[in-house]
Amino acid sequence: MNIAYYLPSLSTPGGLERIITFKANYFAENLKDCTVTIITSEQQNKPSFYKLSPLIKHIDLDVAFDLPLNQKFIPKIIKYPFKYYKFQKRLKEYLKKNNQDIFITTLRREINFITKIKDNSIKIGEFHVTRYSYHANANKGSNPLTFVLKKQLNNLFLRNIKRLDKFILLTQEEADLWPELQNKYVIHNALPFFPEKFSNCSQKVVIAVGRYTYQKGFDMLLEAWKSVSKKHPDWILNIFGEGDKESLEEQIQKNDLLNKCFLKNTTNQIIDEYCNSSIFVLSSRFEGLPMVLAESMACGLPPVAFQCPCGPKDIIHNNQDGILVENGNISQLAEKLIFLIENENIRKKMGTTARNNIQRLKIENIAKQWNNLFQELIKNK
Repeated sequence: MNIAYYLPSLSTPGGLERIITFKANYFAENLKDCTVTIITSEQQNKPSFYKLSPLIKHIDLDVAFDLPLNQKFIPKIIKYPFKYYKFQKRLKEYLKKNNQDIFITTLRREINFITKIKDNSIKIGEFHVTRYSYHANANKGSNPLTFVLKKQLNNLFLRNIKRLDKFILLTQEEADLWPELQNKYVIHNALPFFPEKFSNCSQKVVIAVGRYTYQKGFDMLLEAWKSVSKKHPDWILNIFGEGDKESLEEQIQKNDLLNKCFLKNTTNQIIDEYCNSSIFVLSSRFEGLPMVLAESMACGLPPVAFQCPCGPKDIIHNNQDGILVENGNISQLAEKLIFLIENENIRKKMGTTARNNIQRLKIENIAKQWNNLFQELIKNK
């Protein structure tokens, strides 16, 4: 079985890059008679950020749409049709010359033409966000031109994914948002780790992890933490991420949370940070499938999470291995954090249950679902 993935680059430390590399490595090393190729277009001779298995073949088409990042807008627009033609030609030639059984698209530019390539491969798309965020402002804003353009992009995207053999979504909740599709299929992302060590949930630390962006809702978390901190000033909140912290730092000062909440940079020792905490909190406005939620549970932490679209409902069994909070309800988020802080026995029991239950997302279990899908599609080809 020959499997090929496409994504723009492997050189950046993004979630998609990590997931694809992790999964491809496992397929190449563990699936019987399986060869895996990763096709990129913007690698530019840079090393892969995440280590690739030596069993994986990496091909770069050398068509840089977005690099360098400091390109001026007008020249970039003028060059785009020529680059797109070159990209389409090179990807088509590669697939026709190399006998791939499965081609997996990450739904970038290639989705516009990939199903028209007659190379005999089965075409699968992986959707790693949510419909709520894809062309997220298509029905918002006062600019009529923007509205029309994004509406057209949404319609084009829908037509293209209907032509795929399978459209993979991360959660059942997300699948329910696509009633038009007959080719949808749900497979969760796999846990990138399941460490031997885990938290005893006795430290007076709550942890959150994510980019410093509007999506992650850390502004709402800080508002909730103001209430938590008043009742339990001996507890601290650590947030790990990257991005612009300025507005959050101002909020911390305004709410008198200095020395009670710390905005930290991303770390390679995140397992240690989970294990040195007692509660995980997810305050996102929307997600695809929040793997930090699953990671924290693998480290024995009970999570408190907004029931945002999409993901928390698929991961947490409410009041068993974590607590779901009404989406955007800041006072309820604070209330549930205080509940776990004040009930140590429940907190520890919930953390143990979380670690046991989340084993269903171990890579061997997720890879089995993928392999069964591949075999079924090849059999019915």
